[in-house]
Amino acid sequence: MNTNKVVILGSIITIILLISIPTVYKVIKNHNDHLYKATYDKILNSAKNCFYDQNCPEEIITLKTLYEKNYLKPVSNPITKEYYNENSYVKRVNTTFQFYEVE
Repeated sequence: MNTNKVVILGSIITIILLISIPTVYKVIKNHNDHLYKATYDKILNSAKNCFYDQNCPEEIITLKTLYEKNYLKPVSNPITKEYYNENSYVKRVNTTFQFYEVE
């Protein structure tokens, strides 16, 4: 009877782990993805505002330019908490904006 209880308890723990580990991983990954999206949106919106205010007519807008023209305060990576390199840039093609991180 004692080994039967051990097998049942081991099976219950295994089932709980098989369900909880992938769930926790997915929740953490989604949270990090949302943090990155929010940060990138903040940078892209600042670059768009600078472009549409006609203060940044060039195709490549660096973070340094956005900082100097007061469109953006220094931004850090939401996961590592390190500030993005000032040479990181937003590239504009017509009205499409894309952020590129330089390390």
